[in-house]
Amino acid sequence: MSYCKAIQNMQPADRKALHAHYHDNHYGFPIHDDNALFGRLILEINQAGLSWETILKKEQAFKEAYSHYDIDKVASYTEEDRERLLADAGIIRNRLKIKAAIENAKKIQVLQKEYGSFEKWLEAHHPKTKEEWVKLFKKTFKFTGGEIVGEFLMSIGYLKGSHDDDCPTQQKVLAQNPKWAEV
Repeated sequence: MSYCKAIQNMQPADRKALHAHYHDNHYGFPIHDDNALFGRLILEINQAGLSWETILKKEQAFKEAYSHYDIDKVASYTEEDRERLLADAGIIRNRLKIKAAIENAKKIQVLQKEYGSFEKWLEAHHPKTKEEWVKLFKKTFKFTGGEIVGEFLMSIGYLKGSHDDDCPTQQKVLAQNPKWAEV
């Protein structure tokens, strides 16, 4: 069952509202801000092995813990910052995921210097199949397997599949010109 249809039957109401907000306002919509792209990557990496609902419930805590996803700030995190994150019960306290966020911020800084922005790096490699994207991400970033890369790219409009064709949100996504619609 698709995410679009699954939300319709979710109970209780607060669970449904949590998912509906993300589905209706964020999932599949293009993101043009590098820090916001980085934030979405952090969330997708942290979802690995867990439910998306867990991540949605902790979304604000992630944003605060990771300096509002400021790439430069996260790239400069010290061992003290790593320990702070490992002690933060509001986020996923996984040493490998925390290390990946910091290392990926450093890599995005390199891409920004080379391409002008993280978004321009993504654009420079578009279009690709999911398999090609996975290969590229695994070569470029830490903790980026097939599921993480696929969901990240669907969630930011680079791969199709975030919404059913008959989902009303699909029309709102299409109005914002997702990259997958260009192909």
